[in-house]
Amino acid sequence: MEYRFSSQVSRLKSSAVRDILKLTQGTDMISFAGGLPAEELFPVEAVSEAAQRVFRSGAGALQYGLTEGYLPLREQLCRRMADKKMFVNPDQMLVTTGSQQAIDLLVEVLTEPGDTVLVEKPTYLACLQVFSLHGLKVVSVDSDEQGMIPESAERLIKLHRPKLLYAVPTFGNPTGNVWSVERRKKLLALCQSNNIPILEDDPYGDIAFDSKEPIPTLFALEGKAQKGTVIYTSTFSKTVAPALRTGWAIGDGKVIRMMAVAKQAADIQSSSLDQQILSQLLGFFDLDAHIKLISDSYGERMLEMNRLLERAAIPGVTWVKPKGGMFLWMKLPEGLDAEALLKAAVRKGVAFVPGSSFYADNPQRNTARLNFTHNKGARTEQGVARLVEAIGEFTARS
Repeated sequence: MEYRFSSQVSRLKSSAVRDILKLTQGTDMISFAGGLPAEELFPVEAVSEAAQRVFRSGAGALQYGLTEGYLPLREQLCRRMADKKMFVNPDQMLVTTGSQQAIDLLVEVLTEPGDTVLVEKPTYLACLQVFSLHGLKVVSVDSDEQGMIPESAERLIKLHRPKLLYAVPTFGNPTGNVWSVERRKKLLALCQSNNIPILEDDPYGDIAFDSKEPIPTLFALEGKAQKGTVIYTSTFSKTVAPALRTGWAIGDGKVIRMMAVAKQAADIQSSSLDQQILSQLLGFFDLDAHIKLISDSYGERMLEMNRLLERAAIPGVTWVKPKGGMFLWMKLPEGLDAEALLKAAVRKGVAFVPGSSFYADNPQRNTARLNFTHNKGARTEQGVARLVEAIGEFTARS
C-alpha cells in the first residue's frame, strides 16, 4: 500500500537532538548533545520506595484516573507553586505527559492553522516542531542576554497580530539566558495590552547556580490565574527523572478545562501510576534538598566545561557563562558552519547540537549548544579536547 501522509506531517522535520541521540547510543561517543540529566543523581531509592508504597495501597492504584491529574499531586503542586508566589487551585492545573504535551495542548486550543506565534531568537527546537505540526507561522523576536527585546516584539505584534507568545525566560534552551526583571515586566505589559497569551515554559527554573538571586516567573509577576495572560508549564523531568514523563500547566481555569478536553482526545490521561509515585515522593522525600544537590553538581560541571574552554582559548569562539540550567551556547568563528563541524567532531568521538536547529528563520550557522550536565571529570575533559581538536582542524581546512 502507498501511504499518503498529511501535509502537516510531511513538512515536519525530525528533531536534531533526537537524531544525534540515536547516533551516540551504544558507542564510546562523548555526547554534549542531548539535554540529559545526570543519571547518577537520580533519586532511585526514593522513587523505588515511593512506588512500593503505591503498590501496597491496593489494586486501585492501577485503575484509570482523572484527565486533569491525580488530585493529591495537584494539591501538592499548588503548594509548591505558592512557594514561588504563583497562587492557583487544583482546578487551574492540568497534569500532562511532560511539559511538551502542555505546549501541544495549549497550541491546539488557542490557535488555528495559519496563525502567528512569536518566539525568542533562538528558541527551543521541539516547540518549533509543535508549531509546524499545527500549521502556524513562527516569527522570531530579536533577543539578547537580557531576553526578548521589547521594541522588536512591539513592532512584530503590530505587523503580525500573533495569537501566542512562547518563551523560556529562565535559563533558556538553547542559550541559558535569563530575562531581566525589567524585560519580563515590559513583555508582560505588552502582551496584556494586546491581548496575547504567553506560554511560559519553565523546565529549568529550579536549577539555579546562585539561589541568592531568586527570579520571579512571568506568572508570578502578573499575580493571577483567572483572566491572566500567562499559562505556565514545568516538569519533573529535570528535577526527579525524565522517564516519569510528568509535567503540569497552570493558568486560567477556562483555558485549563479546554486543554483537558483536548487531552481526553489525545491520551485520556497521563500515567496515573507515575503521578501517584510522584505524590508519594513529594510526601516522604525532601525534593528541595535534592534540587539543591543537583543544582550544586550541575554548577560544578558548568564551571568545569567553562574552565576547559577558557584554557583552550580558541580564536573566534565565544560563549556566555550560564547562571543555571543545562546548556552552554557557543558562537564559533564567523563563516564556520556548525553542521559541517559536527561531522568532523563525530569522527573524533564527540557530539553537540548545531545551533541552526533552534532558529525559526535566518539561522546563525556558526552556533552550537553544549550540554554540561550529563558528563563530568575525565569525560568532560576528553570531550572538550576532542571538540577543540575538531574545531582547530576544521578551521585550518576552511
